[in-house]
Amino acid sequence: MRSVREIATAIVAREGGYVNDPDDPGGATKHGVTIGTMRRLGMDLDGDGQVTPADVKRLSRGQATDIFIRHYFEAPGIASLPDVLQPSVFDMYVNAGANAVRILQRLLTRMGFPCAVDGAIGPQTAGAAQAAAAKAPDHIADAYGIERRNYYYRLADRRPASRKYARRRDGGKGGWIVRAEEFISPKYHLTEAAHRARVASWG
Repeated sequence: MRSVREIATAIVAREGGYVNDPDDPGGATKHGVTIGTMRRLGMDLDGDGQVTPADVKRLSRGQATDIFIRHYFEAPGIASLPDVLQPSVFDMYVNAGANAVRILQRLLTRMGFPCAVDGAIGPQTAGAAQAAAAKAPDHIADAYGIERRNYYYRLADRRPASRKYARRRDGGKGGWIVRAEEFISPKYHLTEAAHRARVASWG
């Protein structure tokens, strides 16, 4: 299994450089770290007394990696989950915060391992995840990845401004879907035809 730092480094690479997309509720972002996160952490990198997009632009890959490990892996308790789930839940936590855990909790409950859907990894959720992984060791990671993919599609269903993240301009799979499928076995990837059918109602 890859180390936590290796996983975090891969997340930083996947997130890319500086963007400030008006359709992204996160605002100015670099390497996946939003201006909101930097303000919460007090990261005034240029020393002018406030955290602005200029500070976001100064953020290094190393700083982003450290933020992810400390605040998006260690703080939420992802280490208490089965090893097979950690990379995908970690990646999703960076992308969607506590919703990453809620997705897992709903999945575990449907699998017969009920736990509160509260977005927090406590003993109940960790125990349910360990039990589910023991019962379906070859399927739990794929099941979670598929739930991630479904979450992205449903989010785009509700929020038209987000559809460009799930569907490219040419109609193919957008970044969100490609990202989810990086953690799903190829045999469970949607075909291009299935993807296009799923998004056809978006017009």
